[in-house]
Amino acid sequence: MIGSTTIKALLGPRWTTWARTVTRGLERPSWGNLRRVKPLSQMYGFDRGTPIDRYYVDKFLSARRALIRGRILEIQTTDHARRYGSGADVMHTLDINASFHPTYLCDLAAADIVPSGSYDCFLLPNTLCFLRDLEIALRQARRIVRPGGVILATVPVFVPLTPDVADYWHASADGWRVVTARVWPDCETRVESHGNCLAAAAAMYGVAAEELTAQELDATDPRYPVLVTIECRTR
Repeated sequence: MIGSTTIKALLGPRWTTWARTVTRGLERPSWGNLRRVKPLSQMYGFDRGTPIDRYYVDKFLSARRALIRGRILEIQTTDHARRYGSGADVMHTLDINASFHPTYLCDLAAADIVPSGSYDCFLLPNTLCFLRDLEIALRQARRIVRPGGVILATVPVFVPLTPDVADYWHASADGWRVVTARVWPDCETRVESHGNCLAAAAAMYGVAAEELTAQELDATDPRYPVLVTIECRTR
């Protein structure tokens, strides 16, 4: 009688796995055009439609329009303040890149030029992963927002890294809970995960959100976070 070890040696690892899936009734992958080492889009899906992570950014900020008001500060541009804001009195920007002509030209970690408590809302869309001095920057963000104000941040997780700039932090929701509890101990902070295995795979391949259904995108499995959202209400 031939033992299982001998059979595995004869079949090799690939055919052993095939035999195991067949005999155990396990579903086998049907790769189609996904069996590739390069994504369908090199531009995160922008050239096809809406990138997967931006679907979750839109849902997060749309649900918080009432908080995006008064004096608003945003990283780089005022695009999100204009799109999602309600009753904005002032819209200012902060960035390290002079080409964006920000109101405050500085690194957020060294943003002492911004007066303390001067903004009602600070928008940090898909920004935190690029902040090298992360905790210092987050403490600065807290200083800038007045008591009773809000910081709204989104952080991509299972997405391709940005090729032309350093990309540092892609933590899970649990990881961001640890960080925010450490830097904002006096605030009410809510951290949530968005995505599932299909959405994560689609994001990696550069598939657009329009190529999936809302039901597929809205299914949540914390093991496959495409985006983490952070809502911090200051006291």
